[in-house]
Amino acid sequence: MPKYRPQSAMEVPRFAGIRTFMRLPHVRDLADVDVAIVGVPFDTGASYRVGARFGPEAIRRGSTLLRPYNPAQRVDIFEWLSVVDYGDVPVVPGFIEPSYETIQRGLAPLVEAGVVPVCLGGDHSITLAELRALHRRWGPLGIIQVDSHGDTWDNYWGQRYTHGTVFRRAVEEGLLDTARVVQIGLRGPLYGESDLEDGRALGFELIPMDEVRRIGLAETIARARARAGGGPVFLSFDIDGVDPAFAPGTGTPEVGGFTSFEALSLVRGLAGVNLVGADVVEVLPAFDVAEVTAMLAANVAYEILSLLALQKRG
Repeated sequence: MPKYRPQSAMEVPRFAGIRTFMRLPHVRDLADVDVAIVGVPFDTGASYRVGARFGPEAIRRGSTLLRPYNPAQRVDIFEWLSVVDYGDVPVVPGFIEPSYETIQRGLAPLVEAGVVPVCLGGDHSITLAELRALHRRWGPLGIIQVDSHGDTWDNYWGQRYTHGTVFRRAVEEGLLDTARVVQIGLRGPLYGESDLEDGRALGFELIPMDEVRRIGLAETIARARARAGGGPVFLSFDIDGVDPAFAPGTGTPEVGGFTSFEALSLVRGLAGVNLVGADVVEVLPAFDVAEVTAMLAANVAYEILSLLALQKRG
């Protein structure tokens, strides 16, 4: 029986208690832990709206309605996984490269202990530090990225490290197995045709939103699974991959995206992919409405936990 699971809502009402993810115990001792929820409250990499540093707090608050059994996946997460809320890793507000170092150091004990980190952002720039930490254990990683933007620009205003340059830097640093990278849901106005072609030039497979609509969600999932292959995979879910009608609380919204149901179905369809880490990023509560973005992000993280439970069940 896994050691750590959420507090029972039959004993303490869900509106009570300290706001950890799903009311999981806040634990730093990694013995007997399979998965850790980790907050990364950093948004200095943002290029438009800022405030995603408050995303981890909002997602935790939005997770209080979640229950242990996932009927869509037919799995009780905590029958198979021992999960804790590890709290937040340190960051240096206003300074991205020092923050990368503190995030890597903060994640290192989890990676060394074989604990799967599920990180709550924070803007998308944090993913580079997460990939650096995981690379030390797993080597080059496959990526399934759900996002309205490719994040493969070379720089913003001459700066090489922002939330829009993450995956180009990751390729340059040898963190990715580019033959196993897929970007899903890209859309919106661009600076030029090269904005999409840059990702393909790096070796990524792109499934823009127009193509998702043409081929359908089932084929999109099949292509993502085939691309990821059997090696270690990191799932990076930018909440702006979802249409702002369903997720208004984000920093760079793009219309014409996934519905909330489609987003959850997409993640559910990844059962069996060899996940070694994940993040949910770009939740900006100051622009949220009735916590719908935070609740959706919490549900995405819940579906990721469900994938890991299915992976453990075998």
